[in-house]
Amino acid sequence: MKLFTIKASKRESLGKKATKALRNAEQVPCVVYGGDTVTHFTASEIAFQKLVYTPNVYTAAIELEDGTVINAVMQDIQFHPVTDRILHIDFVEIFEDKPITMEIPVKTVGNSPGVAIGGNLKFNFRRLKVKGLPGALPDVIEGDISGLNIGNKLFIRDLANEGYEFLHPESAIVCQVKNSRNAMAAATATEEE
Repeated sequence: MKLFTIKASKRESLGKKATKALRNAEQVPCVVYGGDTVTHFTASEIAFQKLVYTPNVYTAAIELEDGTVINAVMQDIQFHPVTDRILHIDFVEIFEDKPITMEIPVKTVGNSPGVAIGGNLKFNFRRLKVKGLPGALPDVIEGDISGLNIGNKLFIRDLANEGYEFLHPESAIVCQVKNSRNAMAAATATEEE
């Protein structure tokens, strides 16, 4: 899994007034849970751009000014309802020997014959919730769609899961090829020939 480094400063004063002053200075108040202690810190709003506004999944190495490095994953994020600025981020500390739960993006590989004749590939899940050790979690989960004709589905049970487990039922549908007007016209044309 990809690692993202965040340069951060510990927060000494907590509360509405201090938090508002941080946000006015374009800093994002954050907190890390999961270890023996809860760590409150702040970092520049720009530092989170590549972590938040991406379909990829990263683990974060939070480097505090005293030299402490905390490995964590983003658990929750709050945005301003009007401006969409980041208001607050919660992280969970990760340990190499303890399993974590994350949502990993799904990427399709191969060419679907159903899509080639005009069918539409519809996703039920763009991300899948998985549980495993941090070192075993992949950057993306690949689903092979090369065998999907119109009406066929790719299920959770069809995906490889080495070193982690899916937290969805095996019968859950990841994606499927649905019929479209273009596909119906192409199928009718081939039948008439």
